[in-house]
Amino acid sequence: MPLPEQLVIATRESPLALWQARHVQGWLQTRYPGLTVTLLGMTTQGDRILDVTLNKIGGKGLFVKELEQALTEGRADLAVHSMKDVPMVLPEGFALAAIGRREDPCDAFVSNRYASLAHLPAGSVVGTSSLRREAQLRARFPQLTVRPLRGNVGTRLAKLDAGEYDAILLAAAGLKRLGLGERIRSGIGLDDSLPAPGQGALGLEIRADRVELAELLAPFNDAATAACVTAERALSRRLGGSCQIPLAAFAEEDEGFLRLRGCVGLPDGSRLVYSEANGSCAAAEALGLQVAELLLTEGAADILDQLAGAP
Repeated sequence: MPLPEQLVIATRESPLALWQARHVQGWLQTRYPGLTVTLLGMTTQGDRILDVTLNKIGGKGLFVKELEQALTEGRADLAVHSMKDVPMVLPEGFALAAIGRREDPCDAFVSNRYASLAHLPAGSVVGTSSLRREAQLRARFPQLTVRPLRGNVGTRLAKLDAGEYDAILLAAAGLKRLGLGERIRSGIGLDDSLPAPGQGALGLEIRADRVELAELLAPFNDAATAACVTAERALSRRLGGSCQIPLAAFAEEDEGFLRLRGCVGLPDGSRLVYSEANGSCAAAEALGLQVAELLLTEGAADILDQLAGAP
């Protein structure tokens, strides 16, 4: 198949999104030296609305709709996403061409005064934009005060530095990719806070009819990461995963097999349900559905009913 002369990557214009797009741009130009790759920067609705939490304005899909529109109109060939921001069901006509190797999947504790969550005095204000993080945090540290925190990584760090929060919780991957790993005071272990489905992994989205482009991008795919993310997203999809549901899922690969852990809870941390199972990478989707069913049996169904009925 002949190599195209140029490709256009649609990307949000936040520093992290631009880092991710440039990372893919560099990979493409290294692998295909004759290819010209340019970026189409865009401001999404999710970037514009910063005074309301995502679960109240439509969820993380607000970060990708404009990029998908650029793909539909032919203004861009592919979009680069953090997989944790990609809705669990893609719109008709779109496909994920590849999922890159995962960076650190964990959450990170960031503070200018305290070494870890355990060192925070009662009443300390912790900022997070995620109901998933909030539920797990409140379950472990009910004495802390949790307040919403929106904006890109730099904006959130600036609010911390201005004294609006005693600590904030962020994805470790984003900090490390931006060269801000030194801001992490301590990592939050998987036993204390399971990450969001796809956290730490990059996905390349294209129009489903671009078969030639899918072939071009296929070498970017990391099979182990893709299997893990497939299992995590299958679990989340079965449970209606969105920003309105405190849901976590994390899979680890070892010699062709996966261990998948999942969690669903109430935002106030008063109830969390965990489950896990093992399976093969080849059956990643089925493993995700299996753990989702276990969660439903063990109490997630009641939690989801409560959340559906909440005002």
